[in-house]
Amino acid sequence: MGEFYVPISIESIETNIFPDVALYLKSGTNYVLYKSHGRDFSLRDAERLMENKVDFLYISPGDQELINEFMESNAERMLRDEALENRVKGKIIYQTSVNFVGDIFDNPDKVGDFDRSKRLVENLLLYLSDDKQALSSLETVMTHNYHTFVHSLQVAALSLLIHSEAYLLSRSEMVDVGIGSLLHDFGKTFVAPELLTKTGRFTDRELNILRRHPEEGYKFLKEKTRLSEVSLSIIRNHHERNNGSGFPQGLKGTQIPRSAQVAAICDLYCTLTIDQAGHKTLPSHFALHIMKQEMKGSFNERLLDILEILVCAEDSRPPLL
Repeated sequence: MGEFYVPISIESIETNIFPDVALYLKSGTNYVLYKSHGRDFSLRDAERLMENKVDFLYISPGDQELINEFMESNAERMLRDEALENRVKGKIIYQTSVNFVGDIFDNPDKVGDFDRSKRLVENLLLYLSDDKQALSSLETVMTHNYHTFVHSLQVAALSLLIHSEAYLLSRSEMVDVGIGSLLHDFGKTFVAPELLTKTGRFTDRELNILRRHPEEGYKFLKEKTRLSEVSLSIIRNHHERNNGSGFPQGLKGTQIPRSAQVAAICDLYCTLTIDQAGHKTLPSHFALHIMKQEMKGSFNERLLDILEILVCAEDSRPPLL
């Protein structure tokens, strides 16, 4: 995430508990100091900002590690706080997860901290199981600079929901699914940033580079971490297609591990429906039409039907584990 300031939802800044760091307001493309180091952030500050429709303050990149540690350590407590609205909890888990992914992508060597990944996915499961409108109440906090990180969380949340409908999995298996889905695009850390943000047509050479990211991510994580085979299979195979038209191996049908089949569906659905700024683009039913008709044979039809139920009638789903 480098030079980008990190958004912090106002509701997450608990008075007397939140670390003493400078807080900034965003004005256009600039960041203006709101609270300097050493000055308390009061309840009145929070009320005044929210009255003025300010949802987020920002911290400088130098304070990111401290804030990430605070957010990740306190997320479960805040998610279990019955006084907090689900909307607020959605902001907290979204922000905590996105900042985590950004930190991992910016510092690949941190990916070996399995307990950190596990704790985050456990909190995501806690949130998803507690909010029947979880998909719609999760709120983006991003500019396009965060697109890869937001996308990773969207894929993970949707993948967990589809797994809970399609299969009877243990809690530990669900955690493996969540970690693999959250890190499915980890291989993009080895792709030049200018290629990731390019708009317009790609050359054959650029496409070949981009299509290496599942294998690159898989190889790095297999060597450097203790991720399960379920997690690794998602990272390696989330661009495979049932008809063999995918990459990197051109697998077909049941050759593709089931969790990777789910991730492939979630990855494309989120790509079709959310733009670079984290805004809704295609309506859900139109994205599903593309996946079911124009790409017929690319995906498991039963899983597509479950996706349709979730995104078109989300309130009918049962709770997670």
